[in-house]
Amino acid sequence: MKKSIKILLASSLLLFVFAGANAQKVYSCDSKYDADVKVYAADSKYYADLVVYKCSSKYDADGNEGLWYFVDSKYDADKKIYFCDSKYDADVIIYFADSKYDAEWRSSDKKHLFY
Repeated sequence: MKKSIKILLASSLLLFVFAGANAQKVYSCDSKYDADVKVYAADSKYYADLVVYKCSSKYDADGNEGLWYFVDSKYDADKKIYFCDSKYDADVIIYFADSKYDAEWRSSDKKHLFY
């Protein structure tokens, strides 16, 4: 019975660690050299690789599907981003949606940048 409890505890710990690994708490850097990913905010979702919805709670920013919560400290962030002035300088082109149901990857080949 002790072995099954250890396995259960280990499994629970792994589930907890990996469940939080994809959370999209982001911090907006002032320098592109401090950022993990450079993004450009497009005017239309048709030009975007990722449609993003800004969540009002960090608990809603779950998974790697474009639900972002902006944190005040880079130490609380899962990803540090820098907003570029040109789409040609960006790693990912994003579009900010008004609804969380619109958040999605439109180009899945860049999805790995936010893991």
